[in-house]
Amino acid sequence: MLRWRILGVVSLFLLAGSLFAQDRPQQGTIKKIDADKSTLTLTADGKDVVAKVAPDTKVVDASGSQIDEPFKKNVFKVGAAVVFKVDGDTLVGIRINPEAKGKQPGGRIPQGKIAAIDLDKLTITFKTADKDVEAAATEQTNFFEVKGDSVKDRLKAFKVGAEVNYVVQQKDGKNVLVAIRALGAGGKQPPPVKVDSSKLVPIDELGDKEYKAGFKGGFYPDGKNQRPKEHEAAGLKLAKSIQPLNGDGKPDPQGKIVLLSVGMSNTSQASQGFQKVLASADGINPQLVFINGAVGGQTAARIMDPDSPDGTKYWAIVDKRLQDAKLTRAQVQVIWIKQADAGPREGFPDYAKKLESELVKIVQIFPKRFPNAKIVYLSSRTYGGFATTALNPEPYAYESGFSVKWLIERQLKGDAELNYDAKKGEVKAPWLSWGPYLWANGTKKRADGFSYEQSDFGADGTHHSPAGSEKIGRLMLQFFQTDTTTRSWFAK
Repeated sequence: MLRWRILGVVSLFLLAGSLFAQDRPQQGTIKKIDADKSTLTLTADGKDVVAKVAPDTKVVDASGSQIDEPFKKNVFKVGAAVVFKVDGDTLVGIRINPEAKGKQPGGRIPQGKIAAIDLDKLTITFKTADKDVEAAATEQTNFFEVKGDSVKDRLKAFKVGAEVNYVVQQKDGKNVLVAIRALGAGGKQPPPVKVDSSKLVPIDELGDKEYKAGFKGGFYPDGKNQRPKEHEAAGLKLAKSIQPLNGDGKPDPQGKIVLLSVGMSNTSQASQGFQKVLASADGINPQLVFINGAVGGQTAARIMDPDSPDGTKYWAIVDKRLQDAKLTRAQVQVIWIKQADAGPREGFPDYAKKLESELVKIVQIFPKRFPNAKIVYLSSRTYGGFATTALNPEPYAYESGFSVKWLIERQLKGDAELNYDAKKGEVKAPWLSWGPYLWANGTKKRADGFSYEQSDFGADGTHHSPAGSEKIGRLMLQFFQTDTTTRSWFAK
């Protein structure tokens, strides 16, 4: 029975790469099906939600088996019970008929205490209401919010007696640990360690003052917010070279200019807000196409190696989204990144430096994957002071701005690993610059008047509400409409 309960939630556990990094799935029913628009109207808690079934939406049956081409196979039925997760207006994943006989009701993820850990055998035993279950950890095991160079190192982060959520699956007759995540007291997700963020100052307003001893503010060196003259000139030159390209990456008056976003769930929500305001904005280049390449749960650590299991999965989704829009990698010329890691604990400056090194690896992917990518804009996290979980609270959200600042400064100092100029050697990365700065100290207005309300965030205080996503989208639109290196290709 336990095995069936586990199998029934395996796909749900992995719907967005990290279910725990987002709001919990909802239980409801299918109210309406529109195959032509690839949308479902779902009813949950008395409210209707219209969600788009995307190519990468995880659709699974009651046993956890994935279903491809669900509309073609007519698997959706009006009135059917479902467990689902929505990110913005996109369906991340859905499990049909979760109350099927022999399955755990409501799609709940198994929870238990750790009874034993064997570091030599790389096994972990869970104590449950039915019996003890032993499973072997592998390189493919998802250790949520746990880092380590090896499986053994990651197992060391767990202690006997600790409460965890876990997924075990049988493979070749053996129990394999698919995923595990530690819980707090009482089996709940641990809350963040609350810090006083009232005195944090936006990096651009900090200027040449220091956040902590030895760490000056300003977007660029010496506390300045303007790009250095030489870097600005290089950016302008590259911006003027951006033009419509065909699928082969050749100049074509009928071609497209692709602006791609890269990142995790928050980035996807911001991208959705940007798409919404972009659709009604005036004066936009009609040959510009914005592609939301961000995916829930795909943090910096997960996507920085395109050959790792997580990286392969993420970049394949990006490729699929380009293909669905009838575009190619060769048409991507501008990229916007907003990245972070889940559950940082390293403190400052260690986490910020770690994120910086991950961003280095991510931007180094682009010249090989997107041969015509010329410019990369980077943003740091939004405000984390309303967070109710340890996913990415303050001051980590604020401090991610230093990761972006330090990354760009490395390129300004001539780091060969971030070279963008073919005249100076092998191109290792595109030209890098700050994009829209999204952090504000909660309800305290920045110099430009921008601020956040608690209503701009969802229940976890980290992911955005539709209103918050749209607010960020307007901030992004303002940046791309006004920056000196964007106007030549973004505007009509």
